[in-house]
Order: sequence, then structure tokens, then C-alpha cells
Amino acid sequence: MSTSIMNRPAAGNPTSRVQGEKILLEGEDGLFTQSWFPICLSTDVPVGTVKGYGFLDGRIIVFRGEDGVANVASAFCPHLGADLRSGDVIGNTVRCAFHHWSYDGQGRCIATKIGDPPPPSARLYKFVSQERYGIIWAFNGDEPHYDLPDFPYPEEELVIRTVVNGEPNGVDPWIQCANTPDMQHIKALHNITFTQDDPEDIAWTDHSMLYSFSGIHTDGSPVDNVVGIYGTSLYYQSTDYAGRWFGFLNPMGMPQAGFSQNYMVLAARRDMGTPEEVERFLDFVEALERGVVSEDLMVMSSIKFRPGTLTRSDKTLARFFDYMRAYPRAHPSRDFI
Repeated sequence: MSTSIMNRPAAGNPTSRVQGEKILLEGEDGLFTQSWFPICLSTDVPVGTVKGYGFLDGRIIVFRGEDGVANVASAFCPHLGADLRSGDVIGNTVRCAFHHWSYDGQGRCIATKIGDPPPPSARLYKFVSQERYGIIWAFNGDEPHYDLPDFPYPEEELVIRTVVNGEPNGVDPWIQCANTPDMQHIKALHNITFTQDDPEDIAWTDHSMLYSFSGIHTDGSPVDNVVGIYGTSLYYQSTDYAGRWFGFLNPMGMPQAGFSQNYMVLAARRDMGTPEEVERFLDFVEALERGVVSEDLMVMSSIKFRPGTLTRSDKTLARFFDYMRAYPRAHPSRDFI
């Protein structure tokens, strides 16, 4: 990993500017984009366990009490700084291994081992979190300003498979997300032929971009895609592939600034066949998407991202850089993690 850090431009480096205007890297000036980030798989944290993870520029824990709720909080006990990942889950609280101070799901210290009243300031930072698509997510901010996207079919009608894809790679998630508005990348790297002009009808919000296009996949199959980016950390895809629908999400966690951890969420309709046939189709989709993502990761593993010299085909990519320049950034957990 240490060699990948060398690919990260330093703060203020001209490689982090677009036409003279700076796009801030994650953690630059101590701030991070206010997005939903995947932390771990739901199955990684069974009831009664606590796990520790890197996030933003520090350490967090995820613990699941007997109520089944996954809580995401800062990792260090406010007493003397012990890492709570070494603690125990008792009922719906996490207990520090050092002096047995206990914290509830809101991060409040509710008891000390020796009976001293918990100081009011003895609190963990409680991240806004949710559990969806088999992933535990945390939001960098006190209040989310957008929701995770839905597939076009209700979740109860879908079979969903979620996996971790490889080890962390040495770029910020938003740099990997920049592939989606990059039409040259879709055609050149992935060898997808558009059967239309480059998309012009692109839906932009302050937290997302979404567009559709038709084309021919590299294996010759016709595809109709709706693709986009949510926040700065999630790629969305809804695809008709040779007459069969599937959904795909590529959420990107940030175990530390300058790194992305890729996940894959694959979805197929239950009514597409027997359970065995649906699972085989998901096997096919997973192999297909792993192939596409591997092409991206091959480039991401050594890129020194330099947004700057653009052509007319980069119209949507340039708009994405505007989106990134305006994207809200904060770090409310700074004093805790």
C-alpha cells in the first residue's frame, strides 16, 4: 500500500486543478466529501460483536447489540483513548476493555465499572448510518442530504448478492467515479460501441448525475444502460443485457484518504427463472462486472490523476469536475476518530 500513496498528488499540486480551479482531494485542508460510504459487509458484524475499521483519517467501530442494530461510532474511548474494537458487546452497549466504561448506540457513556458517574463529555461520535444491500454504510456529516438509490424494482422482488471486490486501491473514490461521465473511457477502455450519439440528456443534482445510453457490449450483446454517480462514492447501473435485466452498484469505501475499497452489489429479478437459474445469471453478471471493473482498477493502480487537457468528447466529464468543485465537504468527527 505504501507505494500507492506516492501516486497521490500533494495538496496544492497543479495535478489537482482543472483549468486553473482546484478540485480538493479527500482530506485536503482536513475536510472530506459529505457522502455515504460503505464500511463493511453486514455479515462481517454478527450480533454481539464489535469490529474496527479505518475511515476518513482515523478509526471507527461497528458494533451490533442484541437488538440487531449495527451502530457506527468513533473507536477511541474518551477516558484514556483505548480502542473499543478490543472491547465487548453487552446487551446493546459496547464496553471498553481497559476500564469497562460502557457506551450505548447513541455514543453516550452510560456506566463505569467502579461506579463513578459518567462525565457528560464522555461520548463517542455517532455516525449517521444505515444497513442496506448487505452493507453497513456511514455518512460523513451530521445529516445526510441524499438517499442511496433504488433499483427500478422493489427489493422484495429481487435477489441481491453483495461482495467485496479486491483490496483497497490508491485513489480517492471520486476519482474512480469520474470514469462514469468519461465517455472516451467507456468506448476506449471497455470497448463498448455506442449506437447513438454521446448522451446529452443528463440529469444532474447537487448529489448525483444519471444518464442512459444504448450500445453493443464487447461480446457483441446489445445493452441499454442507465448509469450514474451518487455522492462521490457510488456507481449506479440498471441494464437490459440482451433482453435480461440486472442491476449493479459499485460502492466505494474510504478506509483512509487516497484509497478506495470496492464493493459489488448485483441484483436480478426473482421471476426470471428458478432460484438456481437466477443464481447462475448472477454468476454471469458478477463475472461480467468483475471484468469491467478490473479494467478500471488496472488503470487506477498506477494513475496520477491529472484532470486538465480535455476535448469536445469530455463535455460531460468537465461538468462532473464542476460538480466536484461545488460538492459539500466537512469533517464533524475530526476530534473523535
